[in-house]
Amino acid sequence: MDYVTAVPHPRSEAAPAQAGRRSLAVALLSGALGAAVALLATRQQWARGTATVAGGDFPLTASGSDVSGVPAALAIVGLAALVAVFAVRRAGRFLVAGLLALSGAGIVAAALLGVSDSSALDDKAAKASGDTSATVDALTHTAWPYVAVAGGVLILLAGLLALRYGRLWPAMSGRYERSGAPRPRRRAPAVNPDRPEDIWKALDRGEDPTGA
Repeated sequence: MDYVTAVPHPRSEAAPAQAGRRSLAVALLSGALGAAVALLATRQQWARGTATVAGGDFPLTASGSDVSGVPAALAIVGLAALVAVFAVRRAGRFLVAGLLALSGAGIVAAALLGVSDSSALDDKAAKASGDTSATVDALTHTAWPYVAVAGGVLILLAGLLALRYGRLWPAMSGRYERSGAPRPRRRAPAVNPDRPEDIWKALDRGEDPTGA
């Protein structure tokens, strides 16, 4: 009876590697772009309104960082997690990838909550009018909170890709990592008895220059 040995098709072996390269490129691009977009959005104007001061209307504005500091903080955490994904392996990579995904989800949630938040402008209205019970009037919001949402979605995508394909991604080289193997001892240079300087150097190292 003849036995046929199954030989794996080259395409079946190359497919995981190709998927890993593609997912890595997409994750790096979306993660870095998402963090940049989220940080940019938090510095822009999210809301505006007016406060009644001395019988007149005083214009007020609030940036994303005034409304909530969460999106900017999570964008930095997400960017750090994106870099840390390549510094760890196995379970550590899975945990860091989860942190990356959670950072993106947190940005989305915080930015959506900030769309209708008026607390930052209410505080400014109270300070401008000198009345602690004063609130902002004619409140309107810009599109920048939704831009922050888009940045969070990109970071979330990077985290999901890291969770799914992170095991196929390369890690930082371990060339400079310390291994448990003992270092080879350096052999002392041979001592030439006809050269006094070699004899003195051997004595300084605590060696017997005579070789006895």
